[in-house]
Amino acid sequence: MSAPVVSATMGAMNPLIGKLAALMGDEYKKLTGVRRQASFLKDELSTMKALLEKLELMDELDPLAKNWRDHVREMSYDMENCIDDFMRDIGGADAKMGFIKKTAKRLKTLRKRHRIADRMEELKALALQANERRMRYKIDDCTNSTTRVVPIDTRMLAIYKQAAGLVGIDGPKKELVSWLTDTNEKVKVVAIVGFGGLGKTTLAKQVYDMIGGQFSCTIFLSVSQRPDMSSLLGGLLLKLGMKELTHAHEVQDIIGRLREYLTHKRYLIVVDDLWNQSTWNIMSCIFPEVGNGSRVIVTTRVEDVAIWACHNDHECVYRMEPLKEQDSRMLFCNRVFGSGNVCRPDLKEVSVEILKKCGGLPLAIITIASLLASHQTRSKDEWESIRNSLGAKFPKNPTLEEMRSILNLSYMHLPLHLRPCLLYLGMYPEDAMVRRHDLILQWIAEGLVNCSHGSDLEDIGKSYFNELINRSLIQPAGTSRSGDVEGCRVHDIMLDLILSKCADQNFINVAYNCEDVARMHACEYKVRRLSLKSSTNDATLRIVDTSMSQVRSFAQFGESKYTPPLSLFKYLRVLVFIFPFNRSTIVNLTAIGQLFQLRYLKVSTLCSIDLPAEVRGLVHLETLEISGSARSIPSDIVCLPRLSRLILPRLTCIPPGIANIIMEKISLEDINGLGELTNLRELTLSTKVVAGEIDALVSLIGKLHGLKYLAVRVESSKHHCDQMYSISNPPLHIEELDLFGWSLKRVPTWIGDLHFLRILVLWVDNLSNDEVHVVGKLPCLVHLDLWVFAEGGAAICTGLFQALKVLRLFSHDDVAHMQFQIGLMPSLRQLTLDVRNGWGGAVPRGMEHLLALDHISVFARDGVNHRDVESAFRSVVDVHPRRPSLEIIPPPSLSSINVVKLSIN
Repeated sequence: MSAPVVSATMGAMNPLIGKLAALMGDEYKKLTGVRRQASFLKDELSTMKALLEKLELMDELDPLAKNWRDHVREMSYDMENCIDDFMRDIGGADAKMGFIKKTAKRLKTLRKRHRIADRMEELKALALQANERRMRYKIDDCTNSTTRVVPIDTRMLAIYKQAAGLVGIDGPKKELVSWLTDTNEKVKVVAIVGFGGLGKTTLAKQVYDMIGGQFSCTIFLSVSQRPDMSSLLGGLLLKLGMKELTHAHEVQDIIGRLREYLTHKRYLIVVDDLWNQSTWNIMSCIFPEVGNGSRVIVTTRVEDVAIWACHNDHECVYRMEPLKEQDSRMLFCNRVFGSGNVCRPDLKEVSVEILKKCGGLPLAIITIASLLASHQTRSKDEWESIRNSLGAKFPKNPTLEEMRSILNLSYMHLPLHLRPCLLYLGMYPEDAMVRRHDLILQWIAEGLVNCSHGSDLEDIGKSYFNELINRSLIQPAGTSRSGDVEGCRVHDIMLDLILSKCADQNFINVAYNCEDVARMHACEYKVRRLSLKSSTNDATLRIVDTSMSQVRSFAQFGESKYTPPLSLFKYLRVLVFIFPFNRSTIVNLTAIGQLFQLRYLKVSTLCSIDLPAEVRGLVHLETLEISGSARSIPSDIVCLPRLSRLILPRLTCIPPGIANIIMEKISLEDINGLGELTNLRELTLSTKVVAGEIDALVSLIGKLHGLKYLAVRVESSKHHCDQMYSISNPPLHIEELDLFGWSLKRVPTWIGDLHFLRILVLWVDNLSNDEVHVVGKLPCLVHLDLWVFAEGGAAICTGLFQALKVLRLFSHDDVAHMQFQIGLMPSLRQLTLDVRNGWGGAVPRGMEHLLALDHISVFARDGVNHRDVESAFRSVVDVHPRRPSLEIIPPPSLSSINVVKLSIN
């Protein structure tokens, strides 16, 4: 059965109707009057929903229709809150508490019955009024107008590289590189200026990547329109590996630290998305004049800012131009038809007209092309309809409004279920990297993900996320070792459109200061979702009062010493605090125990956190993720019936009875009691597991049959884990197995049964032919990190490792003994090898048979001549059919190799 979802324009209408249907069920049969009223409301609201669905498909609404739609949307939220209160009051089925046993006595009082009847009568009156207005103003006349995971469109990841590296960028990149690599030893500032969507950041990043190796310190820093300089520069301290200031951040102190650090470096710094001169006046203070050829690149939309940053040297200002016709056509066709393919003959004329209306702006071209690529039929009529929807002024006057009109067209072509998911990104600050998993869990908590036919909600949410990337509405950011996109960013023009839609539909309210919050008090509609961005202050938070009591999602980014009155937010589903750089704040969460509807709670901070003594009332809570310093963990956390994801601070002991929770993910240091969590899907343990605990860990692996992800980083020791070979019932559906540091004499045979395994990290003393076959026959293995400590290797035969894309092989044996046969590892793209002291100068044989190889990394150990290594492997690269890139890098230390993605903060 399909689960009703929240909509941007219809509000809570879908879940409201679902809850009214629940009130008509057998569990409430003793409340005859309530069931009758619920039936009436359900029928009445269902007719309104049918009209709302038609209105949702229309971009421009008659003012009367829009007004009616907005009032019905807000009414649906208020009604759902009322029904939630009612169902909680009587212990309804939605809370999994049972009805008859817990409420029979309470409902005997006339007072309780009368209050329930009165509330239902009020809801009925609201519905009748809305329907009367619909008839009076003839709103209907205004409308005369399976769940598998959707994969990322592989052309999308390629197109960002195409846009960045091939299409129309070679000339500008070459020119900028020549400016930046001249013989001038003074600090030089070069500015890139142009309209939003022209690709300024893309160009700056390409230049940065190209010449960054010539500098001892490289920094890419996004500033944004409303920067919080303390947080921005404080974050830069952490990026540079400098210790954080222990006292409250004073911008002047941070500047002094940064300036001192850079005085001893030849630096290349990109200051991306600069908006005003005052921000530059602060930023420029961190750049010392060191006389060693240091360079700074600035990107901005404002020409005066560009000239100011370059000290009025117009020769250092590069003005971005739109793409030329040929480059525009290449970018467009690559996205719609795939790289190297050309436009269909019947679509050539309309494609030319569409490209003219895009005005050579890469963002516009990619967005429209992604929209066309998402239409499977790609009929000429569809293309012409989209062409006709584009404004006629765009090529002559590429204003922000015209750019937004193109993005709005893609928004209007989104399936209705994806619209609120896109709009929810308005909760995040500009330039934020939004983690995919966090976003999906927040969508689920807010009721934005539609579950049907028993499908996994997270898988459906992942499909939603991938679809938004495929349509170029969000940009992929970061990839995991298995190749999955880990997060996203939103272009600032798209974020501008999102926030405009959020304001129009009262979906999200954003506040930067007291004035913004004050305006919310004066608005006609209640605040449903509230995001306080980084420049908010304590005074802003103190005026968040009872008028905000209807908030469903609350997020606070940046520093503050004041926690808003959470007890007022009785309908809160999602609660997020992110204070990345402040240690002095105390986040007071003692009131969350009263938030009955809370489903998702995340606190990411370095500061202290106060939790309530009891949380057993949070019967809907699914995600609890706390970093920082929690003074104590509620002991009754084990009583939360729906908790499926628990991440607690380091040094936190598992509360007694943790095995009572049906967990899906946990990240803790203490493993006691975990063996009973048979439904656990992900387990990440501390980096400091001593030898005496390994036996317990092995036993644990054999009990957790539902595991999909296991990462345990063990301190290196000579202790061999013989128990590992005796696991008789391993987690057969595991997808990632990370045993970095575990000392194994050989590859356990049960690993060959893990047919869903995608990532494997393993240490072994010996690697025989049989053991190579165990690993090589895994059908889904795409990433293998393998340490082999004994000399004398095994033969790797043709037909093995068919899916492998990344191989990192660290062996005590000479690489000259390795041989890659024809047909071996046909999908391998990245190869990392280890050259040790005593290397004879030869390279592995048969590397030319790795036909998909794109990149070779070689760790040159101490005592090995780096130039000899590069020369030897360069001879392989030069004759390889794909000419893979080559990187010779210093040897890794066991402490520096980051092969475990820890969830502990």
